[in-house]
Amino acid sequence: MGATPTAAVLDAGNLQQLLDILQKQNYQTVGPTVRDNAVVYEHIQSVEDLPRGWTDEQTNGRYRLTHGKGKKFFGYVHGPNSWKKFLYPPARQLYAADRMKHRFDVVAPEPSGIKPALIGVRACELAAIMVQDRVLMDGEYIDPEYKARRQNAVIVAVNCTRAGGTCFCASMNTGPRVQEGYDILLTEVVDSHGHYFTVETASEKGRAIAAQLATSPASEEQLAAARQAVDKAARQMGRTLDLTDLKDSLYRGFDSIHWEKVAGRCLTCGNCTMVCPTCFCVNVEDTTALTGEQAFRIRRWDSCFTVDFSYIHGGSIRATDYSRYRQWLLHKLAYWQDQFGVVGCVGCGRCITWCPVGIDITEEARAVKG
Repeated sequence: MGATPTAAVLDAGNLQQLLDILQKQNYQTVGPTVRDNAVVYEHIQSVEDLPRGWTDEQTNGRYRLTHGKGKKFFGYVHGPNSWKKFLYPPARQLYAADRMKHRFDVVAPEPSGIKPALIGVRACELAAIMVQDRVLMDGEYIDPEYKARRQNAVIVAVNCTRAGGTCFCASMNTGPRVQEGYDILLTEVVDSHGHYFTVETASEKGRAIAAQLATSPASEEQLAAARQAVDKAARQMGRTLDLTDLKDSLYRGFDSIHWEKVAGRCLTCGNCTMVCPTCFCVNVEDTTALTGEQAFRIRRWDSCFTVDFSYIHGGSIRATDYSRYRQWLLHKLAYWQDQFGVVGCVGCGRCITWCPVGIDITEEARAVKG
């Protein structure tokens, strides 16, 4: 054991050590697993929970999971959900009000103190987390629960060695190679040397954990094999999106007739917003107990595709399908740049895969831009 070098090698048979170390430090280990014929992120206890040997096929409106003879733990691309739900829960009580004799006692919950360990975070997903950091933690208005979970989290990232049919992270400069924001970075390799992970660290927290793993120094040949695997994924991208003049061209196309054309296909179901790793829109609900003794304010995820989302006194601001689709696409690719200095899309392709009618954000942006 001892101090882990800048780049080390962990035998695949020792991967359980990583989960054991995290669990002993009271982290909630969260990672990919197979449920309902999809790879989803859930709490895991063992490497047996990981989707070893599973791969996915993705294209417009289509997702299929297959089990082959492969050995890889992380041979899939990604599934319908993201890490967002572990940092920014789908529902959270903002406060409770208890009725006293002549007043209400309002109590806001303290941050939960949960320590999530996210196992298998891809480059695009890590970029999405960093985008949400800007919105929920780094700005003027801070979400205390998000900030607490984010600061308590350990991120074990995984370089992509295979791209999906709807991926376009390479053109968004968000993948497939992880660049920053992680504590520990793994690259999974299966070759003539066996089945192993190259291990890199980028924080004191990550180095302290990695130092307890049974690693060995990585050879140049092993590092080269890892680099080649990631480079191969970059060449497999199923989509591209040209960022040149993208924001201004979308603003110029605000009144384009194309918005009505895409609205003719869009079901405004909100699938794209629910699977998106960067969306943060919410609704706030006030409820009162039948006795009148208690009241609660609860925040829940919402979607800008619903009519009610933009409702104010007198009606909805975006009553038409095309206005809601335009709001979503422009927010992702244009408004975010003005608000937060980054594009709100990381090129994961989930919105394309999980759209029931297969609408492709790259094609629609290209059509308006053109």
